[in-house]
Amino acid sequence: MAEDSMEIDDSLYSRQRYVLGDGAMQQMARSSVFLSGMGGVGVEIAKNIVLAGVKAVTLHDTKQCETCDLGSNFFIRQQDVASQRKRVEAVLPRVAELNPYVHVDMSSSALDHSSDLSFLTRYQCVILTEARLSLQKRVNTFCHSQQPPIRFIGCDAYGICVRLFCDFGDEFEVSDPTGEEAKAVFIQSITQDNPGVVTCMDSRTHGLETGQSVSFREVNGMEELNGTTRQVTVLSPDSFSIGDTSPLQPYAHGGSFVLVKTPKTCSFETMERQLCDPQLLIPDFSKPEAPLQIHAAMLALDAFQEQQSRLPNTGCLQDAELMVKLTEEEVNTKLKDKALVNAELVRCLSRTARGVLPPLAAAVGGLASQEVLKALTGKFTPLQQWFYLDAVEVVQPLQSLSAEEFAPRGDRYDELRACIGESMCLKLHKLRVFMVGCGAIGCEMLKNFALLGVGLAKCSGEVCITDPDLIEKSNLNRQFLFRPHHIQKPKSTTAAAATLEINPELQVDACLNKMCAETEGVYSDSFYSPLQLVVMALDNVEAREYMDGRCVTNQKPLLDSGTMGTKGHTEIIVPNLTESYNSHKDPPEEEFPLCTLKSFPAVIEHTIQWAKDKFDNMFVLKPSIYNLFWQNHSSPEAVLQKMKARESLDKAFQVIKLLGRRPSQWEQCVTLARLKFEKYFKKKALQLLHTFPMDTRVKDGSLFWQSPKRPPSPIEFDLKDSVHLGFIISTARLFAGIYSVPYSEKDLTEEVIARILSDVQIPLYQPSERTIETDESVKKSDQVEISHSSDVERQTIMQLEEAIASKVTPGTLQMTPLEFEKDDDSNGHIDFIASASALRARMYSIEAADRLRTKLIAGKIIPAIATATAMVAGFVALEMIKVVGGYEFESFKNCFFNLAIPVVVFTETAAVKRQHIRDNIYFSLWDRWTVHGHKDFTLSDFINAVREKYGIEPSMVFHGPKMLYVPPTLPGYGKRLKLTMHKLVKPSAEQCYVDLAVSFAPEVEEDEHLPGPPVRYYFSRDTDSEMT
Repeated sequence: MAEDSMEIDDSLYSRQRYVLGDGAMQQMARSSVFLSGMGGVGVEIAKNIVLAGVKAVTLHDTKQCETCDLGSNFFIRQQDVASQRKRVEAVLPRVAELNPYVHVDMSSSALDHSSDLSFLTRYQCVILTEARLSLQKRVNTFCHSQQPPIRFIGCDAYGICVRLFCDFGDEFEVSDPTGEEAKAVFIQSITQDNPGVVTCMDSRTHGLETGQSVSFREVNGMEELNGTTRQVTVLSPDSFSIGDTSPLQPYAHGGSFVLVKTPKTCSFETMERQLCDPQLLIPDFSKPEAPLQIHAAMLALDAFQEQQSRLPNTGCLQDAELMVKLTEEEVNTKLKDKALVNAELVRCLSRTARGVLPPLAAAVGGLASQEVLKALTGKFTPLQQWFYLDAVEVVQPLQSLSAEEFAPRGDRYDELRACIGESMCLKLHKLRVFMVGCGAIGCEMLKNFALLGVGLAKCSGEVCITDPDLIEKSNLNRQFLFRPHHIQKPKSTTAAAATLEINPELQVDACLNKMCAETEGVYSDSFYSPLQLVVMALDNVEAREYMDGRCVTNQKPLLDSGTMGTKGHTEIIVPNLTESYNSHKDPPEEEFPLCTLKSFPAVIEHTIQWAKDKFDNMFVLKPSIYNLFWQNHSSPEAVLQKMKARESLDKAFQVIKLLGRRPSQWEQCVTLARLKFEKYFKKKALQLLHTFPMDTRVKDGSLFWQSPKRPPSPIEFDLKDSVHLGFIISTARLFAGIYSVPYSEKDLTEEVIARILSDVQIPLYQPSERTIETDESVKKSDQVEISHSSDVERQTIMQLEEAIASKVTPGTLQMTPLEFEKDDDSNGHIDFIASASALRARMYSIEAADRLRTKLIAGKIIPAIATATAMVAGFVALEMIKVVGGYEFESFKNCFFNLAIPVVVFTETAAVKRQHIRDNIYFSLWDRWTVHGHKDFTLSDFINAVREKYGIEPSMVFHGPKMLYVPPTLPGYGKRLKLTMHKLVKPSAEQCYVDLAVSFAPEVEEDEHLPGPPVRYYFSRDTDSEMT
């Protein structure tokens, strides 16, 4: 972000802008931050806030690089340890190169009880990590006392426990508590009563809460409501009251309401006051007492450090018992609400306090970073005031191990070993893991793999990754392994190289393949066989569903996660224990009715989708059809001959129309653009009003043109209107692109455009009697191919004859389809969609969207921010340790969080369901029956083999969509029983097995057939069950 003008670099920050908004981004660009402590948590916060784009960050630390730092700080290298560099010196250049717009400096001066704190007044936010509690209290008190207050954040990670504290002053104003977009909801009715009741159209839910306020617009009849704000009382999901409406005019029709966002003020207390009576966020409702218990345990740890001037020794029983005593006798007595002391938790904390769990540090670092951004901007609701989290489920099963398991060995894994022991470290080192996707979450996961030592070459472990995408500039805001010089290089290989810089001991195999059915030759079952774990770092449902199916087939654990803005989720899938990803289906994406998009838009999303559809149709689909047609037909002369012979040629009319109107000069491209303007924004409106005059009524007597239907207003072209000019230029440019017509920068000037348009003849509008679709149930796929009259056929033949007479060249029979690219502002794609959408919105009196919002909707961009990806990857990596350790079902946790509110919720994973077939025969999604056959093995043999082995006879057998045995539906099914499985399935030469779907006859004849597990049929008896 350019500091002088506050202009936001959209090519870098576009995904984050959709999360924070421009106001918050600009406030960050004016803000300076002081961050103390360059351990695992500190460097995580530094990474995230520098990526976010604050003005300046001062990194503070006084320690030297040590070998153990290599296991928690991803910006410290082995050579930094060897040369005895200070941690802050090692970290500074690597943090600074994350974002050229952020000034990063450092300090290694002592910060203690004798320090003069006045230097902190230069900063808007101060963050302390790795600081004693007494120092945190002193600094916090100083920050709180300033006018305006300096926002203070304290963050600590000790072994299995983390702590986060926020104090933003007595009165901290939050401009946008949730960050949720307020959407207009259409009104069905409003009663003239006290109180008046508003009902939503089509029983849509309003999503309101009692006490919130809404504003009204475009209400007919009860027009006094328009532009006013009313407080609501919720009556039902689709209705609410708004106070007395009896003095108002009766409601007629139409109108909408929208939630009015109300700023709120949050009040904070100092850490000193909060210690005895803490405000706590509860992340796991299965153990609501945990935050207060961790609070007490960590205060005991603070007291231990004050008394002993050290942390408890790893695995020391005496230190652990002293910690328990301090919790019970010193800490708990001072708490206003006494904690039920969890002695086991306190002992776990004591035994691991010298260690670090890198994923836990990453998670709390992500959360703390978001609180920093809130402190600087007032965007989103801040944490009030403590967040505690433990990873006790990770270490509890390990507590019976000997003390030697956790003892330091002088390597980079000492701090990890202190938490999980040497045996678990070795399991991680030997792990063979496959990760799909190397974007934001993928980069964060690779960082966690490197710090945990996942897949070490010396232990025969491996991390295999794949991602077909290349690095774009917009990736650099979140995908921290990439730098500007990596742009247009493959994500996977670049991420692999960056991971090896963090930990050279890893074995990383990077591929550029997409995961789909077409690549199963590469990612066959034999590929999955040696894997112990699969991680998904994907951004779409289709790929997730595919990967889930592959992991179920191959019985592999799968870790899934995703983010959208400040929201994130994780899902842990373990064979035979949990449900799979496909066990629950996300609701399908809402599809707008075709008639709404074509003729009756009501909201800006409709006009943007219409503009995107026009882009796809004119500049992608039609050129592709054109090219395919001429690939299939040798010449225009041959096509002409067939048409005169009245042969049916698919797409011929459309293609010849394109050929006949093909521009060869820039002036013709501009003319085409002007004609499109007339068609879309004037003639369309005139035709609609001709077909449905303003006084048109429907069968029930109500007006046709009433909410949500908006009557259009024809637009007269005006070159002086910047939106009109923008449409002409962008449309002409795109036509020039698909027709390979050259143009210069001068050709894009208003002067040249005006000269060209002065010669353009606009045909007069002639009303058409063509039917306009009004049925909202009709979709694009339901459209029928239009039949052409003999007049049209004659005109088409004439067009083709004229084209041939003008000497068609091979180049004339070729077009260049565009590939929609939302992030390249120079290509004119978003320019076209933004101008076309804005004009259509103007035509229908819809409030237009700015370019940024248009790009979001048209490009289906997922808003993203580094804080959420860091947090979600941390939680996934914690669960990975449990999976590798073979933990019990109860230890696994799924997570959902929304950093904006903030809320963090852990839930148990969904237990796998067992389905009853008959008698005592059950199966789950993880079950797979097997039958081994031979060359002469018949379908009858297969059915008998299933019956003999599993105690039930299949009534139907399918191979994918192909029916192998469905009596009596399939003709000649009795004969099919004698056919060999080879003949029925027709396997390829290298295919060793096939997965078949079977079902079983119901006990009651009228019932449906009962599904069973897939049956893997091997084509020979000696086939290894793990072979492909």
